[in-house]
Amino acid sequence: MWNQSREMRYVKTNLILASHSPRRADILRQLGLHFTTQASGIDESKVDNSMNPMDFVMNLALRKAQKVSRFFHEGLVIGADTVVVIEGRILGKPASKAEAIAMLSDLSGKEHSVFTGLALLEVSSARKLVSVVETKVQFRSLDKIEIENYVATGEPLDKAGAYGIQGKGAILVEKIDGCYYNVVGLPVAKLVTMLKEFGVSIG
Repeated sequence: MWNQSREMRYVKTNLILASHSPRRADILRQLGLHFTTQASGIDESKVDNSMNPMDFVMNLALRKAQKVSRFFHEGLVIGADTVVVIEGRILGKPASKAEAIAMLSDLSGKEHSVFTGLALLEVSSARKLVSVVETKVQFRSLDKIEIENYVATGEPLDKAGAYGIQGKGAILVEKIDGCYYNVVGLPVAKLVTMLKEFGVSIG
């Protein structure tokens, strides 16, 4: 988290990821992009989640990009936020193992949606582009022991919905409908399309 008591340190760069997520960073590296990482420091647990999921993730993704943009003179900031939604309820990151168990129990045997809000903000012009991607995920039916064993690995505790499809959480998933990378936390196809709007081409 940025220490607000210190003087702002401005950095010149081209692409800035407004996240400390190693998964999002891995995706950008996989695409061959060079970037700087700067976490926004926003406490997501204190953000009002009463709005609909699509507006919620787009709003938070933009807030992250805007906050991080203050530390740079130029560049293109990527903000992202991902939530899991089951029966109209937003599931963020679990605060404890007990909460993770409760979330996974709710998801067991059901289909849920994963929404990722994506915001691109050009520092020099303040031009912004915001979008959202939905992927539907079907969990297989899980028994209590499976859930407890998975939670015991510690993997669910920093992930929306208490699972990571790119890790051990893959064994929980029966099928998906939509972008796999969206479930990981950064929808690649949408990102590529948005980057082109700013003159950034991949490939």
